[in-house]
Amino acid sequence: MPDTAPILQVESVYAGYVQDLDILQGINFKIYPGELVAVIGPNGAGKSTLAKAIFGLLPPRQGKITFQGKNITGLKSDQIVQRGMCYVPQIVNVFPSLTVEENLEMGAYVRDVPLQPIKQDIFKKFPVLESRRKQRAGTLSGGERQMLAMGKALMLQPSLLLLDEPSAALSPILVNNVFEQIKRINAGGTAIVLVEQNARKALEMADRGYVLESGRDRFEGSGTDLLNDPKVGELYLGAVAH
Repeated sequence: MPDTAPILQVESVYAGYVQDLDILQGINFKIYPGELVAVIGPNGAGKSTLAKAIFGLLPPRQGKITFQGKNITGLKSDQIVQRGMCYVPQIVNVFPSLTVEENLEMGAYVRDVPLQPIKQDIFKKFPVLESRRKQRAGTLSGGERQMLAMGKALMLQPSLLLLDEPSAALSPILVNNVFEQIKRINAGGTAIVLVEQNARKALEMADRGYVLESGRDRFEGSGTDLLNDPKVGELYLGAVAH
């Protein structure tokens, strides 16, 4: 485990969408600077709910969330963005009527810095976006749209990126492409929380992983250890690990 403090820590968080019904039931979670941490588990386990609670879209009823050493529990999303965290939701993650370039510029709405160098860096990371820069986002393929959503978030140069189901509804080839881009972003120093249905692929690329079940963190360990854990394999990966 790194000597440094976690960039993000979630402590005993309870949260839900309906009064007196908690989806998250005492979740504990942490990620260190530069790590890629996968969050996996069955449907309804609370994976996306955890991402929303971290990003201020769902205020916790109990517990504490700390980011960059500061308590962010109960803060609004725009306040959290200004502290260096970005969130890419599974759906409705681009402005379809705007061009690719306009989407990127919207991603940096809270920044008062020259955008051209940052845009060029995004185009270097995602060459397909540069070739489509004047195209409306609504006409992009699913994979291209997912890359634009990530590029838009990276315009803020965040220290932590939350990705909610980035491979959802993509073909296997596009899934590989998106996952390669996620690895590159992480290699550039951005810490990534990867909420993902494609559990095996997520754990293969993760430094560490958490397995959620019924709103609790049931297993936690390195990506390799979780992949090779027979219980995790049987219950969550569709086969007994060998």
